[in-house]
Amino acid sequence: MNIFRRRGRGDAERTTATPADEATALYEAGRYAEAEAAALAVARSRPRDDQYGAMALNIAALAAGAQGHSAEAVATYDQALVVFSRILGAGHWLTLKLRSDRAQQLTALDRHAECEVECAAVAATAALGTGPEMARLAAAARNGLVFALNAQGRHQEAESVAREALASHAVRDRMSLVLRLGLARALNGQARHQEALDEARGAGELFRALPERERRPDQGAVELVSASALFGLQRVAEARQLAATAQEMCTASFGIEHRRSVEARELLERIDGAGS
Repeated sequence: MNIFRRRGRGDAERTTATPADEATALYEAGRYAEAEAAALAVARSRPRDDQYGAMALNIAALAAGAQGHSAEAVATYDQALVVFSRILGAGHWLTLKLRSDRAQQLTALDRHAECEVECAAVAATAALGTGPEMARLAAAARNGLVFALNAQGRHQEAESVAREALASHAVRDRMSLVLRLGLARALNGQARHQEALDEARGAGELFRALPERERRPDQGAVELVSASALFGLQRVAEARQLAATAQEMCTASFGIEHRRSVEARELLERIDGAGS
């Protein structure tokens, strides 16, 4: 997968290998620890300002984040950003995407205000660009902004941003999925739990329609948001069952340190505490 070129009609037929292919395949298979190790090995073996080294750093950062190692991910993104900026320039959509991905790791470190500022800046820059990459980047940055606003308890603002982003992104893809989940979180935060549950159910239908590879990063997310809505509706037994399912899925997919695994565990503790 060469992220430095645009995908074209003949991509499926191209067999040219790159040094980062193994790490990419491991990441897409959900083997995140192996992907991170393989990607870092490639990055160390490449010369300074090498495009394959930059690709490998990007994969290593993604894999670290997927394991819940957000501090490592941010540090690796910082390295990658230097190389991407030199090779492609600060305004290139891939450089901006790296900024957005890095910012979203900050939320797991409770650096929500920093995430908010960076995602808002990337979204504003992307909105001025043209082409499908910039449009998708704008939606991704807005998703990060929604998460940061929700994390700060600013749920009405988060709802507004999520609805605006969904209106601009009509494709039923993974981006729509995460935006709908962000919207459901915002509704839960406003105690509008039935609306949140309806959004989560719609997100669940979309999740199940996606290819398996695209579903991996969001394992347990629908169950977690749904469980929160059910708990708000005082449907405690259903909420606990779904929260337990979410915790099991997240721990199996990402490990116990991932923010979603932690959130599922904390929700289970709240549910059990309410029933004691």
